Amino acid sequence: MPELPEVETTLRGIHPHLLQQKITAVRVYQPKLRWAVPDELQTIIGQRVLSVKRRAKYLLIETKLGSVIIHLGMSGSLRLCDKGTTRQKHDHVEFEINQQQVLRLHDPRRFGCVLFSQDPLQHKLLINLGPEPLLDAFTAKHLYQRAGQRKVSIKSFIMDAKNVVGVGNIYANEALFMAGISPKIAVGCITLKRYQLLVDAIKQVLADAIKQGGTTLNDFVNADGDTGYFQLKLNVYGQNDKPCSQCETMIIKLVQNQRASFYCPQCQS
Repeated sequence: MPELPEVETTLRGIHPHLLQQKITAVRVYQPKLRWAVPDELQTIIGQRVLSVKRRAKYLLIETKLGSVIIHLGMSGSLRLCDKGTTRQKHDHVEFEINQQQVLRLHDPRRFGCVLFSQDPLQHKLLINLGPEPLLDAFTAKHLYQRAGQRKVSIKSFIMDAKNVVGVGNIYANEALFMAGISPKIAVGCITLKRYQLLVDAIKQVLADAIKQGGTTLNDFVNADGDTGYFQLKLNVYGQNDKPCSQCETMIIKLVQNQRASFYCPQCQS
């Protein structure tokens, strides 16, 4: 699944091509995505793009009359190409820009979405989301107060978008390793000082991933069709039964809430 760094990479790829440009056509080839593509999407035809933003893993294309909300789902990607470029089998929605280029959503599994809202930040998919991990609002104090005396595991806690957005499974594993915190520990047992280490690690892991272009594990490609390569620097994710890069203890794999967790029992406590 494209995670926050992959979506941010996509945003940075399409932003300069869309900003202040006119949307001259919207074509829906397959309306049955995770949710049906609404007819209101046609509202933006003839409108200029005022901004292109990201909120969590959602891309927001804003016009005067409303915004397009795009989620890439499990296997989706956005590509910019010249108008007239042959459409691929799973290109389901496209936006024509200035009658010259098209932005196409490619989504083989159809778990993504393309929606329309006049007030996207109040949309039911976005209104209850937690802070962005790379912004100042995401602090150790925020996590510490949210945690309270709860017994939920720290890995599940930071992957909950109500606490902080965009910390997917890969990056949660890597950040916990960097902070020296076991994925199994209960959130109520973690001190404010250790939460500061974790917040710093989350910010660093995500920033590094964005810088390197995201993580290629399945179908992700960025707006130019290039793959990310952050997986070359993974310390624990997928490294089970291999020696830890810091202490050479074997990395352990376990399953938490149906998601794979990887950690070093020596370095993380």
